[in-house]
Amino acid sequence: MPVAVVTDSTAYLPAELAAGQHLTVVPLTVVIDGRDRREGADLTPAEVARALTDRWSAVSTSRPAPQEFADTYRRLLAAGSTGVVSVHLSAGLSGTVAAAELAARQVGRDKVLVVDSGSTGMGLGFPALAAAAAAATGGSTHQVRAAAVAAVGRTRTLFYVDTLEHLRRGGRITAASALLGTALSVKPILHVQDGRIVLRDKVRTAARALAKLVDLAVAAAADAGEVDVAVHHLADPDRARGLADALAARLGDRLRDVYLAEIGAVVTAHAGPGLVSIVVHRRPAVVT
Repeated sequence: MPVAVVTDSTAYLPAELAAGQHLTVVPLTVVIDGRDRREGADLTPAEVARALTDRWSAVSTSRPAPQEFADTYRRLLAAGSTGVVSVHLSAGLSGTVAAAELAARQVGRDKVLVVDSGSTGMGLGFPALAAAAAAATGGSTHQVRAAAVAAVGRTRTLFYVDTLEHLRRGGRITAASALLGTALSVKPILHVQDGRIVLRDKVRTAARALAKLVDLAVAAAADAGEVDVAVHHLADPDRARGLADALAARLGDRLRDVYLAEIGAVVTAHAGPGLVSIVVHRRPAVVT
């Protein structure tokens, strides 16, 4: 394609989908006990979950180095791309966007444009796919970037975790929110707002939390025509399928593409075991 589209491993796109859309994926790194492991290459989410429950293990994550982005951009341009649009997880959650911006300045801002998706998981994946679709139709670098930015505004990320403790430890949510979420053993529902994780609601049981998650996802699609949905899980495909079936029953013919994908090592490192997420992408209205 004339314009190349780059994203990072926290989009959690199925590998065949990323390859089919000609997306270049740059991995983030999880560090366990001082050892660097590249997401999607030599580390599974289950390994991270086990490390989190081991009180002797130290778990952290790190962004790609700016040089890795710069090398990727130069390789794509050398292969014939006229420009690069690089779409990444929220700058409020990671330094990945900052690293991509540094690399873009090295390579040339006239050649590389960076987009902050303001989210992660398929909250990032849907804007990356929108950029790839625009590139496939011959869009310019600025048109491809505009397609990604527009998709950001039409995408909503909701998720449930068993506990807010891991998000608090990693600084992704405030101590006050963590305290509120764990008071009286309530189950927290969160969403990504302005690029940061915010407590959205809380209920008494996990079953009620999952039902509420579906309600909020349906509400996020209320003003849309056709929608795409992604359901992320951690080692629990049956629960993800159950949520997808519930959404299909509620959304009916408006539901188009449904993606079921296990959450990856980086998000597992911060959210901890028990995570399930629903991402709603409202398709643009078709002009006739």
